[in-house]
Amino acid sequence: MTDYLSTASLPDEYQQLAKTVRDFAQTVVAPVAAEHDAAHTFPYAVVDGMADMGLFGLPFPEEYGGMGGDYFALCLALEELGKVDQSVAITLEAGVSLGAMPVHRFGTEAQKQEWLPRLTSGKALAAFGLTEPGAGSDAGGTRTTAKLEDGQWVVNGNKQFITNSGTDITRLVTVTAVTGTKENGKKEISTILVPTSTPGFTAEPAYNKVGWNASDTHPLTLQDVRVPEANLLGERGRGYANFLRILDEGRIAIAALSVGAAQGCVDECVRYAREREAFGRPIGANQAIEFKIARMEVRAHVARTAYYDAAALMLSGKPFKKQAAIAKLIASEAAMDNARDGTQIFGGYGFMNETPVARHYRDSKILEIGEGTTEVQLMLIARELGVGQ
Repeated sequence: MTDYLSTASLPDEYQQLAKTVRDFAQTVVAPVAAEHDAAHTFPYAVVDGMADMGLFGLPFPEEYGGMGGDYFALCLALEELGKVDQSVAITLEAGVSLGAMPVHRFGTEAQKQEWLPRLTSGKALAAFGLTEPGAGSDAGGTRTTAKLEDGQWVVNGNKQFITNSGTDITRLVTVTAVTGTKENGKKEISTILVPTSTPGFTAEPAYNKVGWNASDTHPLTLQDVRVPEANLLGERGRGYANFLRILDEGRIAIAALSVGAAQGCVDECVRYAREREAFGRPIGANQAIEFKIARMEVRAHVARTAYYDAAALMLSGKPFKKQAAIAKLIASEAAMDNARDGTQIFGGYGFMNETPVARHYRDSKILEIGEGTTEVQLMLIARELGVGQ
């Protein structure tokens, strides 16, 4: 059922989805992208439009308000959005992959019924609170705690770099917390559902970031936050392990977003190389320019093939950890390399923040860091090959 994912020909329903999102990206997202980037404002109208299209429900069953699609459909949407505005694309990726997906994968039926219809509608957002000042990839550094008292979890701690955690429509943050000690002496880490309206939960002032300026990102403070014992998400002590599964899937989605960014730079440079003249002819007539653009297209194509392959394995139920890491690594580097080359091709105009290539230049660096750095991907690939530690 997934053989087509590794070919250049997709079934009609996928092609139609990609075209629909592409049209939305070009006519609704692109015209306001520079404005929101410059003002560091969250694009509520754009997000509302994505919600109306059902994008937040793409990979979820219809019984929970979803579109009944699959993860690859989400990736196609992310690629199209990533071409014009990475902030909008990461809002969708984080809202689905990090926000709603943990509830879908590990939640009880009651938790799914309570949260998924709201999250799949896109009218409410959820976030995942993993990273702390001293913990991220290193689970042992987790200091946030959750203690059971009279049938309630009492959560205390701090989280940082949390996407979608402080918008006007954010309703839920799932946090990792130390809930005890294992027999081997290591920390027992679980995940707890924390509604943002809970007393003691605070989204601190937003970060001043290098890029993704229209994406919502905050540090969080949890001070004596009390939620019912039933808000434990998944099995106690399996919180970090479960989130690693979410990250494996998320890396395919980030790869798709990265491919969109890489391809967006190609498209902008092709247009500019045809229109911009120097010394009496279009700059695209210069071999130095055409070769640079050709290499940019190669990077985007190879990265797209990599995430298609990882998605095919995932949807067929086969192991995909290594392929997801490969896709994320290749695609994020392609996005950064294409942004750098695109800026060079645009020259002085490429150094102006309002141009798409300039935004991609600032935005793309985080693709090599978020949801697992390049170094983490290399470590994972090596481990899957049976080398390393």
